Amino acid sequence: MHDVGSIEGAAVSTPRLPGPRGLAQLGPLRRIFSEPHVVLDELAAEHGGVVGLGFGPARMAIVGDPALLAELFATPVESFRWNHKFNVLGFVVGPGSMITSDGDDHRRRRASVQAAFSRRRLNGWIPLMVEEIDAAIDGMLARDVGAESEVDLYPIVRLAVLRVAVRAFFGERLADRAEEIGALFQRPQDYLEAPAIHQIPHPLPFTRRARVRADRRALDAIIDGEIAACRRAPSGDPLDVLEALVLDGTMSDAEIRDQVVTLIGAGYDTTAASLAWALWCAALEPDVWGRLRAEADAVLGPLDGAESPGGAAPVRDHSMLAALRYADQVVHETLRLHPAGVIAPREAAVDVRVGDHVVRRGTLILWSAHLAGRDASFWPDPLRFDPDRFGDPTPDQRAAARAAWVPFGGGARNCIGFALAQMELTIMISRLAQRLDVSPSLPEAPPPVGMVVNRPSGGVPMQVAARRR
Repeated sequence: MHDVGSIEGAAVSTPRLPGPRGLAQLGPLRRIFSEPHVVLDELAAEHGGVVGLGFGPARMAIVGDPALLAELFATPVESFRWNHKFNVLGFVVGPGSMITSDGDDHRRRRASVQAAFSRRRLNGWIPLMVEEIDAAIDGMLARDVGAESEVDLYPIVRLAVLRVAVRAFFGERLADRAEEIGALFQRPQDYLEAPAIHQIPHPLPFTRRARVRADRRALDAIIDGEIAACRRAPSGDPLDVLEALVLDGTMSDAEIRDQVVTLIGAGYDTTAASLAWALWCAALEPDVWGRLRAEADAVLGPLDGAESPGGAAPVRDHSMLAALRYADQVVHETLRLHPAGVIAPREAAVDVRVGDHVVRRGTLILWSAHLAGRDASFWPDPLRFDPDRFGDPTPDQRAAARAAWVPFGGGARNCIGFALAQMELTIMISRLAQRLDVSPSLPEAPPPVGMVVNRPSGGVPMQVAARRR
């Protein structure tokens, strides 16, 4: 029986974590940051769902066994640290970000942001999501597409997701500055994927790190201006997250800045990458694309803006979202195979038991949604894309999915924006299928790339045309 939990005040003698030994570790350690997906699969195939890697202060424990992950997420958060020596996110998102905070600071910051992500606010963003993906499609068709031409859909959908994030978090005041804000986020996000040698802290000017500092100062100036505007003349917009955080009054301006940078930086890039994978997965399966289109026609209404066959105007609220059941299955299956983050780190603050082993205090625990989503003991034929896995599951299948489908983590530190991401992905893949005929330019999806954000290498090149009538 698996057993995960913290161990305090007790000397425990347990076997060393399985994994490569001695010089055999050098290859995986060198490659895990450049091709994490390949290395994770290799380590899991050879050593199982828990693997030890590294030595001294650079010890890592990779956990991908879904049963162990379920109990890991149930372990008290005090057993772990997120503001640890290996955390490079803090340089980009700031020391006051909830994702780099621990203890009372984390609970206070997360509670303020959680209140801003109310169900009413989430539902209020649904028309915005439809509007932005429609605008992206319209712009592409007017600019890039004749009868049929090859288009990289990744930057197009990425901008749509960014515009949703900017308008949701800032209201309408900064809608026209979305691309400027996206450009200021790009270099910090590239920096997080850079080799570790470039991430060593230093104050030197004219370096990659110095340019990231400059981008963050520019972002802070934009956010400070909006904070001041919220205090000077509140808009009363019930959907504006920044205004809600300012009026809440429980965080300082510096903390608010760090939360906004966190929400936009973490939210739009990961969601856009997941949408890119959903396009690959659905477009490579004609039946999937066709089923998405048929459902969208029934739920979203006709494309010409006329009334639906029943006489009612197309619905743009939470009932529409609930009706897009097959699209939701496509999103779930996409995230099973291609979670936005292949690994996520937390440091053991105390000795933590993992199955029959103990992860020593100070070890960096890398839990992997990638490994859990491809575990053959939980998912039959795990590499096959099959949205019907989530269509009408048996009780056993539902229980397995709860343990092994973890793209947003679990427990008290799960992704705070998971509901927003799922809504965006469901609506946007439905609308893309409804409005576009697509034919992938490659016979299969490209290999993944990215340690921080898992995205398809080379984007999403496809032959694209407006849907034929």
